[in-house]
Amino acid sequence: MRKARWLFRKLRDGLVDFVRTSPLDPFPIRNKFAGHTWADTRADIRAGINVALLAFPQGMAYAVIAELPIKYGIVSGAISALVAPLFAGSRHTILGPTNATAFMIFSSFAAFNLAQREAWLPLLVLFVGILLVLGALFRVADLIQYISRSVVVGYITGAAILIIANQTRHILGIEIGNTASDTGPPTFFTIILGLADHVKDTQWQPLVLGIITFAVWGLMSLRFKKLPVFAITLVAMSGVYALLHHQFGWVVKTFDPFSISDLKPQLPTISNRGLFYDISQLIGIAFSVAFLAALENSVMSKTLASRSGDRPEMNQDMLSVGLANLTNAFAGGMPASGSLTRSALNFSSGAASRLSSIFSGILCVIGALTLGPYMAEVPKCVLAVLVVCIAGSFINRRQIRISLYSTPGDALVLITTLVSTLIMPLNVAIFLGVGVSIMIYLRTASKPYLTEYEFDKGGELREAGEKRERPTPAISIVHVEGDLFFGAAELFRTQIQKLALDEDLKIVILRLKNSRYLDATSVIALEDLIQFVRTHDREIIVSGASKNVYRVLKNSGIIETVGRKNVFLNSPKNPNLSTRYALLRAQELLGTKEAEVRIFYDPTKDKK
Repeated sequence: MRKARWLFRKLRDGLVDFVRTSPLDPFPIRNKFAGHTWADTRADIRAGINVALLAFPQGMAYAVIAELPIKYGIVSGAISALVAPLFAGSRHTILGPTNATAFMIFSSFAAFNLAQREAWLPLLVLFVGILLVLGALFRVADLIQYISRSVVVGYITGAAILIIANQTRHILGIEIGNTASDTGPPTFFTIILGLADHVKDTQWQPLVLGIITFAVWGLMSLRFKKLPVFAITLVAMSGVYALLHHQFGWVVKTFDPFSISDLKPQLPTISNRGLFYDISQLIGIAFSVAFLAALENSVMSKTLASRSGDRPEMNQDMLSVGLANLTNAFAGGMPASGSLTRSALNFSSGAASRLSSIFSGILCVIGALTLGPYMAEVPKCVLAVLVVCIAGSFINRRQIRISLYSTPGDALVLITTLVSTLIMPLNVAIFLGVGVSIMIYLRTASKPYLTEYEFDKGGELREAGEKRERPTPAISIVHVEGDLFFGAAELFRTQIQKLALDEDLKIVILRLKNSRYLDATSVIALEDLIQFVRTHDREIIVSGASKNVYRVLKNSGIIETVGRKNVFLNSPKNPNLSTRYALLRAQELLGTKEAEVRIFYDPTKDKK
């Protein structure tokens, strides 16, 4: 019991120290305006206007992707742009709904009707925010670097294909009933089969309006790249529809308008079945959305930092995403993440500071308060075409080619993630891709480099030649290079066991100077190895162990198995000194002085 209490206190103190030493700044914006000039402010205003002209209609588009009322996307873009820069590490980051997170919401909520989605959405966004804040406190963003970029490319490509397939029904003007409760979350093939079953119900008016929209968007994108093409096309085609409606009686489906009263903040509510039921229903979706948001934000932060020369602060940016989502949970927004398109536009527009995001958020708030009643004039088929155009732009053929032809591992990760997004629920597909990526990484990292060493006549440690015999055949010095974590433990054990079968060999000196990490699996493997060699009348000595390695051996109790006299710590001033002591110990165990032990040292560093 006493040992259990000691262990609990040790874990608690370690956890407190870990969080306390976190490099997160609770309010970084207060220190970010030293030397900020009026010229910088003007640049931020221009960038904010450009971003707002894209963020407002994109918020509508991503709400459409998630099959939510468009007010959720608009509110998310506005609130996130206001809150995130107060806590972000990046000065160019623009937060709001994204196509990847939006389709994750659609896929996960497909089995629920609109009333259930709207009831559960604030609670889901709250869980996402909490998970991201906790992830930032525990520096989870540092681990994102171990996720292959091929996972992101595969997921974004698959999500883009799914978005295009799903929006086709709005362009054709057909209604497809919600059968997700019977067939499970929508996949590419269920969407295509649904379209095929209802293609006979295609309406020509939304189809014609969609074709005109695509032509206008394409022409504007080619001829007027510097203009807010998305917003201009949406407004222009809404005007065209208004003209056709009044002059020729065209009728297509439009969006439901909303007023200021519909935008009032509200607390996330718990269903009649209780909090634990809601958690069981939403926590898996929340983990998926939070992970995807962290992954997107990490990629965006590093991309912008490489272009601007700033230092990426991914955990700080994760904190800003978490706090933005917490605010959205009460303000009535959908989940937010780092938007690469809006952030890139912010950077290319010459934004000098995070004020550009705040100006953009203010303009989006004004738009939400004033333009809500006019949403009934926006045809669904027009916005669906623009959503398809955005989704198509996310299919990056160059990155796909790089992932396919760089290494077989990258190609496997890309194909696995892409195929799984098309045939599985997205929250499963993203983690399957991550799992394959980690497996390939572990396979590569779990191969320790073991080399036999010897001392030459001058006393300098050198790699033993294949054709040279060991100076003392009974002793072998094995240099271990790499981390001896769980993935490498078995290979490490089997290689040493093969070496120990040499009939002349009596002592194996494991030189761990460059082995930086031991875990429970490797410690158990070492214990098994010691027991194996001792059954063959051999002994293992550890030399060059770092303080961290020694601490693991001591805390695990394996130090008694090895023998305290058989463990020699590394000396930073003279790395070979521990090996000299290990050789002396080996000769003591052998009961011989037949080989003189010399060691090279730098007299300027060691006067003794």
